[in-house]
Amino acid sequence: MAYTNDSIWKSVDWMTICIYLMLVIFGWFSVCGASYDYGEIDFFSFDTRAGKQFVWICCSLGLGFILMMLEDKLYDMFAYILYGGMMLLLLITPFLAEDTKGSYSWIKFGPVSLQPAEFAKFATALALAKFMNVYGFTMSKLKYSLPVVGMVLLPMLLIILQRETGSALVYLAFFFMLYREGMPGSILFAGICAVVYFVVGIRFGNELMADDCTSIGEFSVLLLIVILSALLVNSYCKKASVVWYIGGIGVGGTLLALLFSYYVIPFDITWFQYGLCVVLLFYLIFLSMHERMRNYFYIALFAIGSVGFLFSADYVFNNVLEPHQQIRIKVVLGMEEDLAGAGYNVNQSKIAIGSGGLWGKGFLNGTQTKLKYVPEQDTDFIFCTVGEEEGFVGSAAVLFLFTGLILRLIVVAERQHTRFARVYGYSVLSIFLFHLFINIGMVLGLTPVIGIPLPFFSYGGSSLWGFTILLFVFLRIDAGRGKR
Repeated sequence: MAYTNDSIWKSVDWMTICIYLMLVIFGWFSVCGASYDYGEIDFFSFDTRAGKQFVWICCSLGLGFILMMLEDKLYDMFAYILYGGMMLLLLITPFLAEDTKGSYSWIKFGPVSLQPAEFAKFATALALAKFMNVYGFTMSKLKYSLPVVGMVLLPMLLIILQRETGSALVYLAFFFMLYREGMPGSILFAGICAVVYFVVGIRFGNELMADDCTSIGEFSVLLLIVILSALLVNSYCKKASVVWYIGGIGVGGTLLALLFSYYVIPFDITWFQYGLCVVLLFYLIFLSMHERMRNYFYIALFAIGSVGFLFSADYVFNNVLEPHQQIRIKVVLGMEEDLAGAGYNVNQSKIAIGSGGLWGKGFLNGTQTKLKYVPEQDTDFIFCTVGEEEGFVGSAAVLFLFTGLILRLIVVAERQHTRFARVYGYSVLSIFLFHLFINIGMVLGLTPVIGIPLPFFSYGGSSLWGFTILLFVFLRIDAGRGKR
């Protein structure tokens, strides 16, 4: 069928564009409020951050228009070239960039600085979509799943070399898309378990039980490993007797050891638990060979991997993470307060949001933000400006708009006729969702401060252009669905 530029604008998803425009406009007013200094009048002057953001917004609108006018098949044709070019740029960035607050991730072009990591997201999403669009693709085959994981981990590694850990972690969002496209739920389950192990092991690792010998964190994680192994056997092997053996001996033996340590001879119960884990491991391997059921072997791998992660988590936390990263995690987990140090930003952000009340103090009337109590208040902590000036109502309205964008992206992604379009759509959705959850969470003190922007709100051209490219490439692909 004939397909002209006129028909593109008829089939474009205008609801998504309207939400985008509202978020960008509200974001600009938030930047005005966060960066305003008493005496400034002209918000459109390029000498002010509000004026610069206005220029970035105008450029973003022009960029979105150009992306919509290109043929949608070009994004498929040049996906690998864009990915390769961005990986090369990420590789050379540390050698070209100057030190910016400890990271080497910004390349200067005269008065403008750009962060390649923001643009590598859409290139990675396009490359994944193209690779997963091949005939016969399935996440259950290693010849497909391993390259996909490698394509996600490569930009993460290159960005970590720039000492920009927060931006690297954003690429974990692609695993939400992989789960939608058939990644086994066991992998997602293992990821959740790793988070629980890390939080419990680190948070209670230095606290002792009543016997003064056993670490609460280590004890809890090892007991959890035994219980989860029994539940996995029940789910994947359907052997009630084996479940009772593992659960009864594991939990019952741990309870007896606990009573012995409390009332007879105090000792470190975790050594007994490690012995139980070894017995559990050999028992599951024996069942796998005896009954010729591979699931027992996979559960054994889960158990030994869990124990290995428990050991490595403590080492990584104490020897790999930077001191400021350790303190941020400790503050979130409640291990330290540090209101004058690592917890200062979050504490001031909470004060700003709480002081806004129901209706807020009004545009440019926020005291916490105007007096610059909140560091990075127009970038990573921009949401506290919304909370102080617009109050609970304004904050809820912003979250409502973001929720509408996420739900709309799900609808648009599900109506695609090709896997290429659907995979790219869910990649965009996952990145937006990750940024929203982590940024709002760190402003409220619910997640560690890892320094990632709030889409369309945080000050900066790289962030705004990166999110605009992500969104409008998907809108252009969606607009062309009628000719496929």
